[in-house]
Amino acid sequence: MAKHIDDSCSWAVRSLLCSAAVFLWPSMEGQNPLKDVSDLLPNLLLKKVKGQSRVQALRELRQIVAEHATAKKAVLDNGGVALVSSLLGPFTMHAVGFEVIGILVNLDLDLTSTANLLQPAKISLMVDMLNEGSIETKINSTKLIAMLIEGKDFDSENVSSLSLLAGLLRLVKDKRHPNGIKIGLGLLKTLYSFESVRNSVLSIGAIPHLMELLPSLNNECLEFALYILEILSTLSDGILALKDCPKTIPNMVRLLMKVSEKCTRLALSILCAVCQLAPEECAAVAVEAGLAAKLLLVIQSGCSPELKQRSAQLLKLCSLNYTATIFISKCKLTKTIQ
Repeated sequence: MAKHIDDSCSWAVRSLLCSAAVFLWPSMEGQNPLKDVSDLLPNLLLKKVKGQSRVQALRELRQIVAEHATAKKAVLDNGGVALVSSLLGPFTMHAVGFEVIGILVNLDLDLTSTANLLQPAKISLMVDMLNEGSIETKINSTKLIAMLIEGKDFDSENVSSLSLLAGLLRLVKDKRHPNGIKIGLGLLKTLYSFESVRNSVLSIGAIPHLMELLPSLNNECLEFALYILEILSTLSDGILALKDCPKTIPNMVRLLMKVSEKCTRLALSILCAVCQLAPEECAAVAVEAGLAAKLLLVIQSGCSPELKQRSAQLLKLCSLNYTATIFISKCKLTKTIQ
């Protein structure tokens, strides 16, 4: 039985390569189609595709699917998604898994294909690829998981493993690859909408890692990270972790009125939660970090009334531990404004 399945998969790969190559012929102007196919598929149609030959066949299929819309259509029209997906399983060689994921991430997946790929064994292999593959494979694995869960109703337990969360955190911490940071934070943002994930992520030190990362993020990634931190601030353990992280208050104060109104709103929400948890300790630290002056800027800005009101409430909370004269000096007001 195992040999029969192996042979069927081999034939599926060869068939897909043939179909993709046929669709590519019209785009190869001025070239000899037969020669191009012989170059593209050396010996693949004349013998069984196993071992490294299978990996090579999948690699070539991945390359043409990534580069040519006609190849994508050929794979989809010939049932290629189901056939390629069948190569993913608990006993799949990682070399095969790398190439299969690289193919699938470039295809439009229907509901049936998505449901098939959301099986625990297939998700587990994708997580392995995320943790053990090259940077390209890590990014592709993250993209594929994001494609599978976006806007879908499914069992969140399949994607709430500590291994997945740890792999994503490692990806976003790798500053050498900005594209990986964006994709990793985007998937984390989606995953944090599931309560089971929120409780798990605190155990792997997500808050200190994200706080360390904030100063180096671009605006889009910054919004993703702040969204995640704001969600964590609604958990009892999350707000304690934010309070105990020495970079929380300085980072949040720095971001007020610096990037966008959305970032200001998220940072302000985190500051309110921390300062309300420990007013005497945290409010004083925040004021020393320049919070009072930043809150006055928000109040005088064109931000939403709700944001201004919340800023005024936090400003009042921060003023309780100071005399009027000292607090005015903390606000950095000029004598004329005083």
